[in-house]
Amino acid sequence: MPKKTLAIISLGCFRNTYDSEVVANLYEAGGYILKKDYANCDLLIVNTCGFIDKAKEESLDVIGQAVELKEKGKIKRLVVFGCLVQRYQSQLKKFFPEVDEWWGTQKFSPGAKKRTKLLPSHVDFLKICEGCVNKCSYCAIPFIKGPLKSKPQKAVLEEVRYLEKRGVKELNIIGQDITSWGKDLGKEHNLVSLLKVILKTTKTIPWIRLIYTHPRHISDELIDLIAREKRICKYIDIPIQHINDRILKLMKRKTTKKDIIKLIEKIRKKIPEAVIRTSVIVGFPGETRIEFKELLSFLEEVRFERLGAFIYSREEDTVAHDFKGQIRHSTKLARYNQLMSLQKDIAQEANQRFIGKELDVLVEEKVKGLYIGRSQFDAYEVDGVVFLEKKNLKIGGIKRVKIIDAYEYDLVAK
Repeated sequence: MPKKTLAIISLGCFRNTYDSEVVANLYEAGGYILKKDYANCDLLIVNTCGFIDKAKEESLDVIGQAVELKEKGKIKRLVVFGCLVQRYQSQLKKFFPEVDEWWGTQKFSPGAKKRTKLLPSHVDFLKICEGCVNKCSYCAIPFIKGPLKSKPQKAVLEEVRYLEKRGVKELNIIGQDITSWGKDLGKEHNLVSLLKVILKTTKTIPWIRLIYTHPRHISDELIDLIAREKRICKYIDIPIQHINDRILKLMKRKTTKKDIIKLIEKIRKKIPEAVIRTSVIVGFPGETRIEFKELLSFLEEVRFERLGAFIYSREEDTVAHDFKGQIRHSTKLARYNQLMSLQKDIAQEANQRFIGKELDVLVEEKVKGLYIGRSQFDAYEVDGVVFLEKKNLKIGGIKRVKIIDAYEYDLVAK
């Protein structure tokens, strides 16, 4: 008797991808065979995202498409889980009665390490914490994920060893805020101490990347560790969200413009080769034209090499949902477009500095005779790539190349 087939669609962030790999592994252990073609399988699982309006819309569209496939007999059973379900399960059940099973977010398993790879074998993610302690006024994460839950150090190291044996070349350490790791475990536990043990435990993982470090929690010790450790990518991910002090206070970011400027100056002094990535929110309730201009001027002056911008999404149950001065979508969109236009020029200028230099590049795929990879200065499926003009490169290998050209977000190497 043939084994049943399973397909999984994972939406949203890499934290969701991590959960999807855990779930896929559970079903494979139960006898299912994972396949890529989700349009024809015994079981389809959809892992949803419910963080902002755009993510919710995408999740609803995918659930609708999955229901259509089930009605056509292309799939026999449909399971939907994740952040959207955690927040809106009762409403979703009424709207999509065809779904066989609903789950919320996966219970955080401190020891989970067995996962079915949904990503290339050379890159992997290690979730060290779940939930958040920051309670920003615009954010729904506390209602979805709950309070901070740090994975114990022993479990982290078990998973790191497991990933090293699998031959991972790039280890991305993730969580809602990885700089808060250990706050619920005791004073002796913090991100710096954890990273030191990870570095000591592993020998063959060349790139360790830190994803989402809250500017309020970045210590001098962490900056110094990144500066001196060759295996930690010189890629600093610090979402600032805004720069105006009044807006930062309304956002409950617990930081100030002065703090942010001091932090950036410190990073660029101690790690001059570092690429800094940030994210900002435009159209926060009450944001005036002058305050938005202040943000633009700051970005033009500081010139972040990597930046993501989000249009403010009014999330129910959050503090900011009831703020006065909600801004029209057309105004928010205009501000977003203006900001991204500025950043496009900044990003291209930032990439120009690499021309003529040699970089280590992780080779990831070959498309129509052209190899594509990334340097340590670009995160997987988030930032730009390096196009490689060379034959017979090994996928998953790291190659030293010379940069010969640069675009707004991508590089060309020879």
